[in-house]
Amino acid sequence: MINPGIERRRLAALDRLGILDTPPEERFERLTRIARQYYGVKTALFSVLDEDRQWFKSRQGLDTTETPRSVAFCDYAIQQDKLLLVEDATRDPRFQKNPLVTGKPHIRFYAGMPVREPSGFKIGSLCIIDDKPRQFSEIDLDILRSLASIVEDELERSYIDSDNNEYVPVSHLGRAIHRAQNVFLTSDNERAAFELMLSDLLSLTGSQFGFVGEVLHRQDQTPYLKIGAITNIAWSPETQALYQEVERRGLVFERLDNIMGRPMVTNEVIVSNNLASDARRGGLPKGHPPIRSYIGIPVFSGERQVGLVGLANRSGGYKAKLAEELEPLMQTVGNLIERKWLYQEKREHQKSLEQAANYDALTGLPNRRRLTELFEQELQEANERNGLVSVCFIDLDGFKEINDEHGHAVGDAVLKSVASRLLTSVRTHDVVARLGGDEFVAILRDVDDERVYARLLDAIRQPISYKHYVLQLSGSMGVTVYPDDDADADLLIRHADQAMYAAKEAGKNTYTLFDLDSHFSRKERVRVIEQIGDAIRLGQLELYYQPKICFSRRTVVGFEALLRWNHPQEGLLGPGHFLDHIEYTEYARSVGNFVIRDAVSLLQDFEQKGLPYTLSVNLSPSHFLGPGFHNDLARALADCSGAVRARLILEILETTALDDTDRVLQNLRACDELGVDISLDDFGTGYSSLDLFRRLTAQEIKIDRSFVMDMLENTDSAMIVSAIISLTKSFRRRLVAEGIESAAVEAKLMELGCDLGQGFFYSKPLPLGQALEWAKNFSWESRALSEA
Repeated sequence: MINPGIERRRLAALDRLGILDTPPEERFERLTRIARQYYGVKTALFSVLDEDRQWFKSRQGLDTTETPRSVAFCDYAIQQDKLLLVEDATRDPRFQKNPLVTGKPHIRFYAGMPVREPSGFKIGSLCIIDDKPRQFSEIDLDILRSLASIVEDELERSYIDSDNNEYVPVSHLGRAIHRAQNVFLTSDNERAAFELMLSDLLSLTGSQFGFVGEVLHRQDQTPYLKIGAITNIAWSPETQALYQEVERRGLVFERLDNIMGRPMVTNEVIVSNNLASDARRGGLPKGHPPIRSYIGIPVFSGERQVGLVGLANRSGGYKAKLAEELEPLMQTVGNLIERKWLYQEKREHQKSLEQAANYDALTGLPNRRRLTELFEQELQEANERNGLVSVCFIDLDGFKEINDEHGHAVGDAVLKSVASRLLTSVRTHDVVARLGGDEFVAILRDVDDERVYARLLDAIRQPISYKHYVLQLSGSMGVTVYPDDDADADLLIRHADQAMYAAKEAGKNTYTLFDLDSHFSRKERVRVIEQIGDAIRLGQLELYYQPKICFSRRTVVGFEALLRWNHPQEGLLGPGHFLDHIEYTEYARSVGNFVIRDAVSLLQDFEQKGLPYTLSVNLSPSHFLGPGFHNDLARALADCSGAVRARLILEILETTALDDTDRVLQNLRACDELGVDISLDDFGTGYSSLDLFRRLTAQEIKIDRSFVMDMLENTDSAMIVSAIISLTKSFRRRLVAEGIESAAVEAKLMELGCDLGQGFFYSKPLPLGQALEWAKNFSWESRALSEA
């Protein structure tokens, strides 16, 4: 339904156009003939809708000159901004009982494009009609859109040529519209744009004073006017101060009971040619020159009043018709104000999105994502200046107890206090971030005195006063220093995290430096990297297979492929001897591609032999997160059937999913499109949020072996396993427990509802032939023999 206010303005615009009840014109007849011939329909019309009727300015294939508006298809067309398409009117609830459908001309097909007059109001439509149903796509109707555009051009040309305006010449109005559009769309100076607009309005109307403002609303929806431009009335000390205040801070009109505020309530033009005796007068500042006559013109964008123009002291006074003549400019101004608002909303929304994406909502500190960006920048600058970067990973001691005892509100206050103290304990160029929970990271430049680290912990140790509580806690901190620890940002944080756990084990409330030599020998890393290329080229890498058992079916349903290196000197090496050393090198991708290709080849062999097994392979974080992963996987699967793809499972670590969430989600979608499953490995060690768990489209969850192996002796591990199973079931994911080493653990997992299991209780990883033989001979009753 059309808004009454908009309809009044639309009808006024139609009246200004002067097209109603005029003779046919060849410029319009030609366009309707083209439409009828091009689409091969019985009827083509250029219709115009006034208050009560639909009148045809041009008609081809129809005898009548008008119909009641109540039955007009075109009335529906002008209520939308795009083409109206009705392929079979007898099946459309809006039209099936319409007399033009049930009787002559028996309309079945209709397509109508709204036609606008020069100020933007939809006055009618260019349409094609047939008495047989038709199927057209909107693309098929591009010619109709083009013809409707030509109709609009003709209307604008005739409007400008006629220039029947009593007060404002159309040519002057057109130039004002062009200037308004140009200054709003090209200038960032909002005030200058409003000032130019006001100057044009005063010049067009011969008014002495005026203002242009935006109609805004308070929280209770009460409107008020924010002045964008107002006539300089700095002719007296009082008004000079007022105008300077407007220049500096802006001016707001809040009163709705006087002549200036009234249009914000009524949405109608206000005219007064004897303001001195008008009961609605008032609102003028002290010292303002006398106002003899006044017109207030509301400015709309669609149905919404977005602005107000006030003009005063025109020689000869004002008439409402002036507002009608100014309507094209007012419509332009309304659209420009609305556009400005939308741009501001978009900018504020983008700012809030960036804030939410990069900063912790509670403390305002950079989050993990933003920390990665800042950290990489710090590392780059350290390389340029040959400097140091200290990475301090801090975990609060005793925070869980405070949170549990006093509640989350107190816990949040503690976290904010700790964040503030850490910020005041570092220099302005240092970085403090919150990773989540009670974990913080500080990135410090060129620390040459370890007392700096102690100062961070001293700040945390100070009592925290919150309401009637005095709270005490401490922190455990791990530190690693670049470039002594020559790793990337992600690995440096992991190293600092490991050192933090060492500080916890040392009794908490202290810091520990990361022992790089105990983590891995740099010499060993270099040695592995020097040899791994030959290992790939000479075929020394081999996959071993550990069976996966389905508890409900009590059968072998698949295998996990585990990498081994047949080293010429050192014999068979497990992945722990070399994978960490090649991570984040070019070889991580090479080895990953070898594993994927071998697995795919084996699955194709399974399909040919009628073997029902799935196959899981482990992906390294750097390969999975690398830019070439999608192409690598797509190439490996190029010749595979959907059935083969569905049996391939790619395992990624839960911690990988936390490293670069956007890239992870993108690659998960790619895997889904390629038809392969994803398994979230070592689940329970990465502290995923529920929101991230929901968004990770992994079909399978693997409980970390450390929890499974310890669950019967450690109640915390048992609770974690139970919680993971419950969570996974709630999200309808497949669940695998690895590290099963006894019948008792198996029984407990089955009781909790786990789907699949693997571990030494069934079989250690075996070469392919032995693994297939083991699976062939497997029976549920004999499974425990492997335990012996």
